[in-house]
Amino acid sequence: MGNRAATGVAGATQNGGAAAQSISAVLVDDEKLALDELSFLLKEFPDVEIIATASNGLEAVKLIADLEPDLVFMDVQMPGLDGMGVIARLREQGIPLPYFVMATAYDQYAVEAFRVEALDYLLKPVEKDRLAIAVERARKGVAERAKAAAAEAPPPKPSLQRSKLLVKSNQRNFIVDAQDVVYATIEGGLITVVASSLEGQSNYRTIEELQSNLDPDTFWRVHRSYLVNIHRIKEVIPWFKSSFQLRMDDKKQTEIPVSRVQTKRLRALLKL
Repeated sequence: MGNRAATGVAGATQNGGAAAQSISAVLVDDEKLALDELSFLLKEFPDVEIIATASNGLEAVKLIADLEPDLVFMDVQMPGLDGMGVIARLREQGIPLPYFVMATAYDQYAVEAFRVEALDYLLKPVEKDRLAIAVERARKGVAERAKAAAAEAPPPKPSLQRSKLLVKSNQRNFIVDAQDVVYATIEGGLITVVASSLEGQSNYRTIEELQSNLDPDTFWRVHRSYLVNIHRIKEVIPWFKSSFQLRMDDKKQTEIPVSRVQTKRLRALLKL
């Protein structure tokens, strides 16, 4: 997120000293000492930026959904929702998976870790040399994903841009001017549209489908769960680790997270 030139230059790759892409990482472990030790070891890898830590699986799911890290170092065994359960929950919610490096004191979990397509597997206590191998695998994976994303063609503008939307509220169907929509969000497969005068549900099935029917110069997918009207942004709030939240001008002054991958566009749009 943000301007990572300093960390990118510091984390030079072994290919002729070219600057490495910064890797955003989340650490997940229910043992604080283990989190502290891994954080200390990762200081040797300047291109790995720790953007958050979590002490349980449920917290990890929320952080991964909100922050969209490149890489997650995660303990396998945690009370409640364990490491494998976190990956399963993310898949159930349709959240694109980061790369996972699983860690545990018991090597019998290695097969299970690779079954869920973890990038690598570390035994505790983590050794620096072994960690370096995992980080290098992450570098290659992140670089490949970035290259694939850059190669994707931008979606064509829709041939029909709707100026009116149907919004269901209190068992009534209202017609709302698209320009009056402040934002839309999806949760549990249900899209909620928040407009100047009312809030209700849309009959669109996905945020992508809704977005494709609206003016792409006005409605911006700032997060996988949020579509915002850029003309209804009231304030840009610096948030966690060089990211931002948007305060909208609806009645509740809703604060909406900007995903890590959209932060660059936000900076360009508003000259941040």
